[in-house]
Amino acid sequence: MAPRWKGKDAKSKKEAEAEALKEPMSKIISQLQSSLVQSNTCGFLSDNCVHLAVQAEQLDLLDKACFGRPVRIVDKDMYWFQLTVEEAFYLSYSLKCLKINDGADTGPLNDEELWCCFKSKKETFPYFYKAYSHLRMKNWVVRSRSQYGVDFIVYRHHPAWVHSEYGVLVLSHDNDGELNGRLRV
Repeated sequence: MAPRWKGKDAKSKKEAEAEALKEPMSKIISQLQSSLVQSNTCGFLSDNCVHLAVQAEQLDLLDKACFGRPVRIVDKDMYWFQLTVEEAFYLSYSLKCLKINDGADTGPLNDEELWCCFKSKKETFPYFYKAYSHLRMKNWVVRSRSQYGVDFIVYRHHPAWVHSEYGVLVLSHDNDGELNGRLRV
């Protein structure tokens, strides 16, 4: 099944396709990974998300790769960006390009400390991260979309160019009451 390109007519759909295919998601994520590693970017935990200060180049790459959302301008060349815990752990653990502090002056958390911290903040984190990382590893663009009655919406390319392909519900095979029970509400 081919992507459903956005546009009102055949010409605008062809333009959307050309724009999306010009920069594949794998290339954009590789550029983001390189930029975050070079700048030694470090985010910090805040409630159930991770905030990080980024430069304009990284802001653009995070947007193109569909990670998180911009929050506000810090100063002329720095911007605040907010990531979900799944996005932050993916960048930290899977791509090894983000360090995360818990707010204490002890330095960045290691993978195990970060996992335990996120799990304590969000009980369903292991299930959601497994689904999120699986989809990202397959080069899907994954966005949180609880307003549609699903946990994630997935796209083949940037959401500006294509319509979503699937809605994803995260369920547990071991009948986790809280995770699977929410569907009965």
